[in-house]
Amino acid sequence: MADDHAIVREGICLVLRGYSDIEVIGEAADGAQAIEQVEKLKPDVVLMDISMPVMGGLDAIQAIKQKFPEVQVLALTVHESPEYLRRVLALGAAGYLLKGTTSSELVSAVRAVHAHGMYLDPKVTRKLVDEFVPKEGGAEGAKGAYGDLSKREREVLRYIAEGQTNQEIGRILYLSPNTVQTYRSRIMEKLGLHGRAELIKYALRAGFLDKE
Repeated sequence: MADDHAIVREGICLVLRGYSDIEVIGEAADGAQAIEQVEKLKPDVVLMDISMPVMGGLDAIQAIKQKFPEVQVLALTVHESPEYLRRVLALGAAGYLLKGTTSSELVSAVRAVHAHGMYLDPKVTRKLVDEFVPKEGGAEGAKGAYGDLSKREREVLRYIAEGQTNQEIGRILYLSPNTVQTYRSRIMEKLGLHGRAELIKYALRAGFLDKE
């Protein structure tokens, strides 16, 4: 857990320690300390504040993902600007959560990124959707060969956009995780995308999170 405010850091750690499946193994007061702790402790997940002294969270995320790509990073911040969300995803983080969130949402986010899924704060995601979704044309107005996707591929893409893991999508659609991964690969090939972050960005542009 990396945050320069000790009382915030201690409060979040206290919440997380209340869950038997989560173990807090280290704390840091700035980005440089966070990198040192990751190198020393090899955590599964890092909760990273963005605005910190000495070294900010963005630089720390970049360094951690370059040196330890297997470590999942969840940004925990006060910044509601979609620009920060875009930058965090571009650096390889797996999630973005506002500090005004509830304890249960925090825990859900930690569990999601630990399972190699994604977790995006709905409040910031909504702002990003408003920026990217075309005024007219819906999903057909987004870039990429959307019309080439099958009905099942579109379903899988929407669940990916919501941050669901292969296992979770499989349970929802009654498919094996391997089958979901096959659909994921086909979607990326048809749309000319590379990686989870690009899939999320495409789905946002296409308006998948704007439909119920």
